Order: sequence, then C-alpha cells, then structure tokens
Amino acid sequence: MKSTLFNMVAVLFTITLIASAGVGAVNMITAEPIAAAKALATKQAVSNVVPEFESEQISEQTIDDMPIKVYTAQKGDQIVGYAVESMTKNGFGGAIRMMVGFLPDGEIYNVNVLEQAETPGLGTKMCDEGNPLLSSIKNKNANELRFRVKKDGGELDALTAATISSRAYYDAVARAHQAFLVASGAKAVADGVSGATDEAQKGGENE
Repeated sequence: MKSTLFNMVAVLFTITLIASAGVGAVNMITAEPIAAAKALATKQAVSNVVPEFESEQISEQTIDDMPIKVYTAQKGDQIVGYAVESMTKNGFGGAIRMMVGFLPDGEIYNVNVLEQAETPGLGTKMCDEGNPLLSSIKNKNANELRFRVKKDGGELDALTAATISSRAYYDAVARAHQAFLVASGAKAVADGVSGATDEAQKGGENE
C-alpha cells in the first residue's frame, strides 16, 4: 500500500514538474515575439497620431499615480508633434489606454485607442473611425477645451448610452494634455486630472 501511494505521488510530482517546465519553455519562446508585436503596435500608434516624422525622443511622467509616456516626434531639428500614451482607470469596463497626438501649438491631431474593455456596441464605439468623441476634439486646441461631456456642463459629445465610457475617454485625453504641457515646456509640473467620472460611476450604469 505504502509503495503504491509513493509511486502515485512520484508520478504526480513528475507530471507536475514536466508540465511546469513546459509552461516555462512556452513563456520563454513567446515572450520575445509578444514584446516585439507590442513595440510594433506602439510605433504604429505613434505614427497614426502625429504628422510624418524622422525620429522620436521618449520621456516618462507620472500623473495621478499613472504612468504616462511621451514621444516627441521630430523631422530634422523641428518638433512636429507629441504622441502621448495616456490612460484612465475610469472606464466602464476598467482601464483604457490610448495614444493622443498633439501638434506643437496644442492642437489635437488624432487619437488612437490602444486598449479598452468597454461594452460591445456601446463604449467600444470609441474605437470607431470618426466617432463622436474624436470628432468633438480632433483639430481643436486642447488648451481651449474643458474635457467634459454636455451632460456634465461641458461642450463635448458623448457616445449614445455610454456616458461613463465617454467621460473616461476624455479623462485620458485630459491627462495626455497635461503631459503634453510638461513635455513642450509650457508647464513645469503636470496637474492632476479631476472630473465627473468617479462621481458619475457611483450609479453603476453606463448611460
């Protein structure tokens, strides 16, 4: 009996060891391609939100305890734009990451949503080309905008039946704007971004 139990434990241990080694090997094999794919996606996102450039300088900031990365795009010695990898934790489905592009004068050139987990058919429309959120801010000077939806007394449009997602979108853009101001030298320190998002989410409905 003891011998049988020992054999069973030994076999189980061996199987677990082999399985663990296999998982570790798969992780080692896939880690590099995943990292390369992510780097390529980030590079593409930068290209999508600023005018054509030849080189970029990368800097990092922390705003509201969230990491923000700024890609200063240059053509020769001239800065043509700033691509800011920003985020918010206030999405209806959790964190939202996006790349926001600014021209040197503060005009919002384009926005590319990188990651979101919003409700399909509602909040996910923030990724659609020409969606109301992007249309409300694209080609406008961020220095002159209040990043609030009309429902909160602002001037910006929201997605139908997805107000919380819309607030979160603008929250991330506002944080990107603060990072842009620091990167461009307009401000020494970024302000924290406070908005109606946290308060609005207490109801728990994306409407």
